[in-house]
Amino acid sequence: MTDDRSAALATQRRIAASDIRLPEHILLQGTSGRILREALQLFAERGFYGTSIRDLAVACEIRSATLYSHYPTKENVLAELVRIGHEEHHRRLTEAAAAGPADPASRLRRVVRAHVLAHAEFPMLAVVADNELHALSPELAGPALMLRAAGRQLLIDIIDEGIAAGVFAVPDAFLAVTAISGMGMRVANWYDSALPYEPYEVADTYADFALRITGGSP
Repeated sequence: MTDDRSAALATQRRIAASDIRLPEHILLQGTSGRILREALQLFAERGFYGTSIRDLAVACEIRSATLYSHYPTKENVLAELVRIGHEEHHRRLTEAAAAGPADPASRLRRVVRAHVLAHAEFPMLAVVADNELHALSPELAGPALMLRAAGRQLLIDIIDEGIAAGVFAVPDAFLAVTAISGMGMRVANWYDSALPYEPYEVADTYADFALRITGGSP
């Protein structure tokens, strides 16, 4: 492999975003907050298994022993980020579902828009919460999995209502939700604030895509 090729591969990243962002209500003061911020970037770019405790301690400019005094294991750091990501996502979905006209098309548009915005506004957090969940033990992953299932069921119920009302025309609500959810989740991998798209523009366009998938308008 040529030196140029090696250098190019070495600079490739798993995620386009470079902004380290967490929801405003998350307290990031002090060492615990610094650990979360640095872990967010490392886990998003290298993955949980590609990040060592030493990597995290060096990034935080602390000793490994100091890190352990705030989080018992590296897995607990990941669990906290996964919790934050899933709780923020679920809060947005449930608020969107209840915040306007109750017809299925309007509800689907709002919920899909909220789903995409969560992934565009917090891409690093979404990538870690979505892609690194598998690294957690069943006990630590359980709360996030329950929130994920609840969000999926929310969308399935909306689509089922639309099918019953003759608004949507899809052969299988679960497969439609899987396609719509996966489409939105991928936004976290490619979206960056340097792109010529605002998060709301991406969210509005994907909401239109979701309506087309379900056979609604537009």
